[in-house]
Amino acid sequence: MSGKLIGIAAAGAALATAGIEFAATRRPTMPQDRAEYAVGVPAGEDADGELRAVFLGVSTVALTDGQSTIMTDGFFSRPPMWQVLGRRIRSNSARIDEALRIAGITDVAALFVAHSHYDHALDSPAVAWRTGATMVGSESTRNIGRGWGLAEDKMVLPDLEEPMRFGNFRVQVLASEHSPHPKFTGFIADPVVAPARVAAFKMAECYSFHITHTSESGKVRRLVIHPSAGFVSGMFDDFSADVVFLGAGPLGKQSDEFRAEYWSQTVGALGSQRVYPIHWDDFTEPLGRPLVAMPYFADNFNTTRKMLKQHREVDGIEFAIPEPFVTIDPFADLSAPS
Repeated sequence: MSGKLIGIAAAGAALATAGIEFAATRRPTMPQDRAEYAVGVPAGEDADGELRAVFLGVSTVALTDGQSTIMTDGFFSRPPMWQVLGRRIRSNSARIDEALRIAGITDVAALFVAHSHYDHALDSPAVAWRTGATMVGSESTRNIGRGWGLAEDKMVLPDLEEPMRFGNFRVQVLASEHSPHPKFTGFIADPVVAPARVAAFKMAECYSFHITHTSESGKVRRLVIHPSAGFVSGMFDDFSADVVFLGAGPLGKQSDEFRAEYWSQTVGALGSQRVYPIHWDDFTEPLGRPLVAMPYFADNFNTTRKMLKQHREVDGIEFAIPEPFVTIDPFADLSAPS
């Protein structure tokens, strides 16, 4: 190839790389109005027997009453995009340890895994081992645990018929659906030994979690952690919850009709008063404060925020964007529990 052609090819490659980088970094800016964010609990008020929540990025949520702690997913490694696209991934022990340290989490009774994609299940065995948690997930998720080396007696399949009890928490696991057009569908038949490609983390079954907490004083609180922006029609018809941690990505890329039905089948069916959007953040960026939204090519969080604002104005349903490592009372200032 002549020097001129080599130069043209190099310039073309540089432009293509620049275009990819530009697309990967164009994203909605997070709101500057602090009224859109959840208000943290003052120091000293987070272990009084009442229910408290901490959002830890993507769909990782820890719930505690100071006596027992349960968690969803436990994803902290957040490998960068270049690694996700072109290489093999594995849990990042330093990032897991740092996240648990900052959050003050040492002992977890149960770790519920929403499905087996890497942004939910990659770190779950490592987090379960560090915290002593029982990992609750599909057989595919258990194969991720087996590849990591988690003991069989620390992994259980979810009970879809009866609530699972851990301390004062009662968790009903519900069959759900991923957001539309998921990648890497199917099931994991053999242990996944890291490092492994992202495609090895096949989705398998998807779950949502209806959680009832009864305090020592007898106060009953009900909330739902719904990790993915999909649904099974009628899945919440027999349940109620004042609060929903609602999967938001990639909701902003769906049709108006889908978003309306999604809301009706989740928040509407549950009769919820407050929504905390989750799974809106770019999980190829490190867990930090503040988090950044997914790039436009993957989602448009501005569209989701617009939907939330409309429901606040029309239906009176509150919303608040949770920030990582900030302990909140998810039921603060709500009317009497349903």
